[in-house]
Amino acid sequence: MKTAITQGVRISVEVKYQADYRIPGGGPFFFAYFVSISNENDFGIQLLHRHWKIFDSNGTYRFVDGAGVIGAQPVITPGELYHYNSACDLQSGIGYMEGHYVMHQLDNKRIFNVEIPRFALELPFSMN
Repeated sequence: MKTAITQGVRISVEVKYQADYRIPGGGPFFFAYFVSISNENDFGIQLLHRHWKIFDSNGTYRFVDGAGVIGAQPVITPGELYHYNSACDLQSGIGYMEGHYVMHQLDNKRIFNVEIPRFALELPFSMN
């Protein structure tokens, strides 16, 4: 599990390779990732946007920008933990993701970025 804390917001990510989704003989490799967002501040926040940088070891980069996560822009109260999961595909079976969330501090309307730590997307047997 990878974790980063930025301005009182803890982001933790865990990854699992999804072998059952691979087409026999070819096709992309799929990875599920599970994100926990913990608000360790004494004020509420709202996740407004996400920005992902996805690297595939075949040498390509993809960038994903969008509102919220999985169709939601959750409000996270002080001490609350928000969980969601999503997935990513790679052509090579080895890569990484990293990025940031844009957060809105509810009590004073301040906008700030929260780091999403870099985490590996690797086939279980690739690093042997």
